[in-house]
Amino acid sequence: MKVSNHITFIKSFIAIGLASAISGAWAANVPAGTELAAKQELVRNNGSEPASLDPHKVESNVEFNILTDFFDGLVAVRNDGSIEPRLAEKWEEKNNTVWTFHLRPDIKWSNGEPITAQDVVWSWQRLVDPKTTSPYASYLGNMHLVNAAEIALGKQSPDSLGIKALDSSTLEITLTQPNAAFLAMLAHPSLVPVSKAVVEKFGEKWTQPSNFVSSGPYSLSQWVVNEKVIGERNKQYWDDSHTVINKVTYLPIASETADINRYKAGEIDIVLTVPQTQFAALKKSIPDQVHVTPYLSTYYYEFNTTKPPFNDVRVRKALNMGLDKDIIAGKVLGQGQTPAWVVSQKKVGGIEMKSPEYANWSHEKRVAEAKKLLEEAGFNATHPLSFSLLYNTSESHQRIAIAASSMWKKNLGVEVKLQNQEWKTMLDTMHNGTFDVVRYAWVADYDDASTFLNNYRTNDSENISKYSNAAFDDALKNAAKADNVAERGKFYQQAEDKLAEDVPAIPVYHYVLVQLVKPYVGGYAPNNLGFYYTKDMFIKKH
Repeated sequence: MKVSNHITFIKSFIAIGLASAISGAWAANVPAGTELAAKQELVRNNGSEPASLDPHKVESNVEFNILTDFFDGLVAVRNDGSIEPRLAEKWEEKNNTVWTFHLRPDIKWSNGEPITAQDVVWSWQRLVDPKTTSPYASYLGNMHLVNAAEIALGKQSPDSLGIKALDSSTLEITLTQPNAAFLAMLAHPSLVPVSKAVVEKFGEKWTQPSNFVSSGPYSLSQWVVNEKVIGERNKQYWDDSHTVINKVTYLPIASETADINRYKAGEIDIVLTVPQTQFAALKKSIPDQVHVTPYLSTYYYEFNTTKPPFNDVRVRKALNMGLDKDIIAGKVLGQGQTPAWVVSQKKVGGIEMKSPEYANWSHEKRVAEAKKLLEEAGFNATHPLSFSLLYNTSESHQRIAIAASSMWKKNLGVEVKLQNQEWKTMLDTMHNGTFDVVRYAWVADYDDASTFLNNYRTNDSENISKYSNAAFDDALKNAAKADNVAERGKFYQQAEDKLAEDVPAIPVYHYVLVQLVKPYVGGYAPNNLGFYYTKDMFIKKH
């Protein structure tokens, strides 16, 4: 089942937790009769150099793809949406606001030291502490942990967070209100515990291979900047007996062409994505190796709403209407992506979102309205709007940016300067607010509209646009209090309607996950958040 918002689903999740791990954990499920390769090693392209391997310092799948192999959280979400025990073997709740988690006995860090409830408490306090400057500092507040929002804003001390260790293996988590998405949100990579002793000993250098300590099926053995990150099997892992692959290598190849060429040369087992220019040919020549799967993710152009002229809603709305998203999704991409007019998803968490009225207009009508809005804002043929569009280095992002800038030029007379930066540099530029418009995308942290919408809440740590609207904030507060899917959906729709009216970001298209996977890789099964885990996979003899 999908992660939903109804209290009855919480009850079923609790039952799963109390049932412990009887059904078995995530593991490589090798079919009977499968002959395995003697060398169990996997090479994955990851697209970019990770900004960090500290779970509290990162914000994208570039890092999370690696961290989900290196760390376990208290729970995980299976591909069918059900909750699976991980570091916690069972849990119970009281009034849907006080949750007690019992850690597995004898769980250890990769250095052999015990993983304790105190590690979890310290890690969550570190995540929300403003001194950490985590991009996910607002996440625990969005989960409604006691004092989390106030701590992130510097109004409370981190030790007042609504989590405490009752003993070395028991945690108590207290919420300010019931949250039907709580268990699904708990699976997020930012909430994995890190070793208090190791971080305090080595400080910022704790992520170096010689210092690194993990809790998951793999641990860091090498990190050669701009070349590779290597994970080796963690023999201290509580479920190591179900792991098959012994070594995983993550490559930071930004060029899609280079990615495909190295795949064809046998140097890569899973590519990050298939470029649009080669998709049709690859589907024809090696159809069994081209995988297209659903993906809860939206591609945006985010405005700096504090910077003129993008503090003028007429300008933002005009640029949204001036894009032909059907062409971008269907022609520039053409792999199953769909045009986006809502920030979240058309269907998410059991809710179907309605697009704004102008999404149903003809393209010609939208362009006419966009010209009118720009004229009202003071921009015309003699005084054209001009700005810089920033994207991270990638052939696909460049291709989309060229198409968008051409549409804005043709339809509205707008002058766009294209600017690209490497991933880590672009993240810094975004958070520093030194941009006009920036390409970004959001992959759902869990199957609920709030994972997308929370990014536009006033003062949220991921609110790059610096958008602020009290009515929008209130809609999300009311959605969080709702006790059934229909009621929640009503408030989410109010929030989406407000974003469609104010346009702090242009939703461009909704993704699909498109990858090449070697036929000898078994166990590849991405979930709708785009994650596929090395410990689920195995290499067949070939």
